[in-house]
Amino acid sequence: MAPGAYDGLTARLVEHAGFPAVYLTGAGVSYSALGQPDLGLVSFAEMAERAGRVAQAVGIPVIADADTGYGGPLNVIRTVREYEQAGVAAIQLEDQALPKRCGHLARKSLVSAEEMCGKIEAACWARTNPDTVIIGRTDARDVEGLDAALDRARRYAAAGAELVFVEAPESADELARIAREFPGAAMANLVEGGKTPLLPVAQLQALGFRLVIFPNLLTRVMAKAALEALAALKLSGSSVELAARTLSFSELNRLLGLEDLLDLADRFSPKESHS
Repeated sequence: MAPGAYDGLTARLVEHAGFPAVYLTGAGVSYSALGQPDLGLVSFAEMAERAGRVAQAVGIPVIADADTGYGGPLNVIRTVREYEQAGVAAIQLEDQALPKRCGHLARKSLVSAEEMCGKIEAACWARTNPDTVIIGRTDARDVEGLDAALDRARRYAAAGAELVFVEAPESADELARIAREFPGAAMANLVEGGKTPLLPVAQLQALGFRLVIFPNLLTRVMAKAALEALAALKLSGSSVELAARTLSFSELNRLLGLEDLLDLADRFSPKESHS
């Protein structure tokens, strides 16, 4: 299970809560960095930079959204190598055509299965770390139906993807069918308000899913809390009553490791002489 994060702070929150991995969400980066919806507006350079920030902030594995690989096979090769250098443990590639959009929005278009298989093969070839996991995502469920999506997913697995991700199944039965097709090698994406039913993680694991992500739960929770706090501040002109709803100054700094960093700074700072 991997909640989504979009920067160093949210990644630290995921790690602090005890999750075994964190998912770097392209949608979350678009929301937070650009103030824009998930319509493929975030660039390769922006995502690679954010991947490095997140990987440096935590000690748990980072699963990173790489959208379409940002171009053809050569772009995919560069994406994989840059993500690996950034510290990413698993890289997700999808088969949407440009301009791409959130998998739970309508009016998506796809590249051919042959083109996507070439990208996956390029990604596997590009790996310098054999433990880097390549995830093959298909958005065909919404465009061509579940049978076509499963066929694409089989081809992506044959091309080398260790995990397959059939985006936006629309029922528990569809989720169960995906898990049966790819036992121990399927990924589920739970988007609150999206097309996929929000089954409990334990149930998805029992079906055979290996990974379940919650890409933008934190984004929505934090945005709602922020709007409520700002409305209260505007109304009262004071943050006193809001203090109980926040981390204290010391709690936030403890979460961020302030004391360890101050100790490190002291270790290498000039010592006062007492002559």
